Amino acid sequence: MYKNPLQQFSLKNQLGSRLRIALLLLVGVFLVGIFGFKFFSGYSWIDAIYMTVITISTIGFGEVQKLSPLEKLLTSTYIICSIFFVGYAISVITEYILSKNNIGNLRAKKVKSKIDSLKDHVIVCGYGRNGMQAVSKLKAYHKSFVIIDKDEKVLEPLYDSGMLYINGNATEDEVLKQAGIDRASTLMCTLPGDTDNVFIVLSAKQLNDRLKIISRATKESTTYKLKLAGADNVIMPDKIGGDHMASLVVTPDLVEFLGHLSVSRQEGSINIEEINFDHICSDGKEHAIKELDLRKKTGCTVIGYRDPEGNYSVNPDANMVLKKNSKLIFIGKPSQIEKLKQTYKL
Repeated sequence: MYKNPLQQFSLKNQLGSRLRIALLLLVGVFLVGIFGFKFFSGYSWIDAIYMTVITISTIGFGEVQKLSPLEKLLTSTYIICSIFFVGYAISVITEYILSKNNIGNLRAKKVKSKIDSLKDHVIVCGYGRNGMQAVSKLKAYHKSFVIIDKDEKVLEPLYDSGMLYINGNATEDEVLKQAGIDRASTLMCTLPGDTDNVFIVLSAKQLNDRLKIISRATKESTTYKLKLAGADNVIMPDKIGGDHMASLVVTPDLVEFLGHLSVSRQEGSINIEEINFDHICSDGKEHAIKELDLRKKTGCTVIGYRDPEGNYSVNPDANMVLKKNSKLIFIGKPSQIEKLKQTYKL
């Protein structure tokens, strides 16, 4: 079981207190031995220190000078006591060292190192149902991402998965900075509370004004607030679910077909992909779609065009000239999409 922060803080305090006691006992045992051999047996300071060390360590070297029966009895008692005191001190010190370098801390350091090396990654705030779906899609598309969630139990399954995560509150600027928000390309707010999502969007936009932000909303009235705060896209899962259910009644076959459109690479699925102007027209010149002969090269079909102003055209004409900063949207089988990516070196 993983302990909560309060339990960990209490355990650290207890361990620190025990460490201080152990060190005092260790110092005390040495001082008793040194002063005992010095003043009771008449040893020099060097000989007293030497006798104390070999006695406590039970090495078994001979004494510097012969001991009287009484001195032997006292030394025997000292050896027995020192075994217990030194053994206790060693166990506490070992426990303290291990607590400072335990597996959890090593894992956290490794995760932090990986996060610090990321660039143009996606930050997913919240690992609930929507967060899990988003992460699943990001994994399928080989996108780098960092998950933020304050519930340690939710993150437990991720400990050995290799995924990068931070156990913290995404509404705090420091947590967002730990996730590398200044280097990220996209932020996804999937928390169930609209207030938290609005707060995160506001904070994130202040920390990185180039960040693309996608947020979840539960109320229609929150959509405007999220847009005003800086969200580029606002998704309402409940509304989408209701529309989808109604569409299954009105146009069931069409909805089923659209449901097969995916960015995943599952065998037999239909895939869609978008490619920007720079990849399609690598020479930097504007070309008409028919000049590029895209279908012959890749087998994919162009189903959409996004112009530099953000306007979309469905099934663009072959004579349409691609403008700089525009995008084409393709549809095809997984093998065709893969060929498309290889052709344009995505």
